[in-house]
Amino acid sequence: MTTPVSNHRKIGFWTCTALVVGNVIGMGIFLLPASLAPYGFNALIGWTVTLLGCLALARVFSYLAHALPDADGPYGYIRRTLGELPAYMALWAYWVSLWLTNAALATGAVGYITVVFPVLQAIHPAVFALGLLWLFVAINLLGVRAGGSVQIVTTALKLLPMIAIAVLGAWVLLHAPASYTAHLPSTPISLKDTMAAGTIALFAMLGIESASVPAARVNDPGRTIPRATMVGTVLTAVIYIIVSTVPLLLIPQQELGNASAPFALLMDRFGGAGFGRWLSLFVVVSGLGALNGWTLLVGELTRTMAANGVLPRVFVRDNRRGAPAVALVVTGALASAMVWMSYSKSLVSAFTFITRVVTAANLPLYLCCSLALIVLWRRGVVRGAVLPAAVLGVLFVVFAFIGIGHEPLVLGLGLIAVGLPLYAFMRLRRRHAASAKV
Repeated sequence: MTTPVSNHRKIGFWTCTALVVGNVIGMGIFLLPASLAPYGFNALIGWTVTLLGCLALARVFSYLAHALPDADGPYGYIRRTLGELPAYMALWAYWVSLWLTNAALATGAVGYITVVFPVLQAIHPAVFALGLLWLFVAINLLGVRAGGSVQIVTTALKLLPMIAIAVLGAWVLLHAPASYTAHLPSTPISLKDTMAAGTIALFAMLGIESASVPAARVNDPGRTIPRATMVGTVLTAVIYIIVSTVPLLLIPQQELGNASAPFALLMDRFGGAGFGRWLSLFVVVSGLGALNGWTLLVGELTRTMAANGVLPRVFVRDNRRGAPAVALVVTGALASAMVWMSYSKSLVSAFTFITRVVTAANLPLYLCCSLALIVLWRRGVVRGAVLPAAVLGVLFVVFAFIGIGHEPLVLGLGLIAVGLPLYAFMRLRRRHAASAKV
């Protein structure tokens, strides 16, 4: 059974901010300039829409955390406003997306590590990926503070290449400003391409809710979570706008679209030969930091859902360090199965498939939390500028649903449908338990 979490085992503002920044800045941003290159300036417009939408969603999570500090995160926010079934459906899809994300991060990190350190190619890639996955499960078994400390360090390190890109862009602007107009993208601006680019960019912004998921483990959640969510999201938004614009304007559109490592190409061309390999090292750090952060979150979310009776009670159990041990081990096993499946097909196609499903699976959570805030506004629990943020959050999710396309949307709905039999079973089990007590 769970026990109250003592203050010395809880996490504070900096760890929560590191969770937001560290989980949002994973590995996707390092490939995103190439993915968005075919869209030209539509990519920048799509980025702007996505970042504004994510800032609105960050406000939604901030308001919810302030209004319901004892709700134990997004599951509690939705359950108290929309009901248990919507909370379960949204969080079930989100829960699946977390361990899918861990599988994608582990496989992606192996690809970069073996480039930076070729000697490690002797290790079978699937075994290597599983080793990384379980390394971070082991770290988080030491407790939320141990996982949080690793998150702060890796987040600080992963910001270094972003700063390097920004500094390089500023240097080129000062010393060779004509470079920014020498290869302007030629793709015409259209609503269709803007929506498609915005949806692709959304995958790189997933994780803005990270500070609110382990709410029960946060010191003063009503104050800490809102501050960390907004600071982390704004910081990430500024970084992303800069590092996406620089390669789009400095590298010819066709060449950027075919680049396997666009930031490394940029550094080698404008910073000097060899710089790109060092940047790849930080890609590894970024991926491993995100893997650590998502491992922490999936353990906490599993424990929360079990504590609310929609997953088996065994997942509630903490070890002597206060970590949800059973939840971490089981979700680690699920991610391991996905790693093995990934290596049965090409790495690129597997990673693409996983990321599309993950994006679709996150949208119900964002939609339900925005609707939850509207419900609180109607009840008079919250006031002020709350309603515009909630409405913008809903509109942005609708925008993303349209832009994501038919297939990922169906896959996301399929994930929810798969979880409904378990929900029905757990609900029936709770009724029988209640009847037995009477």
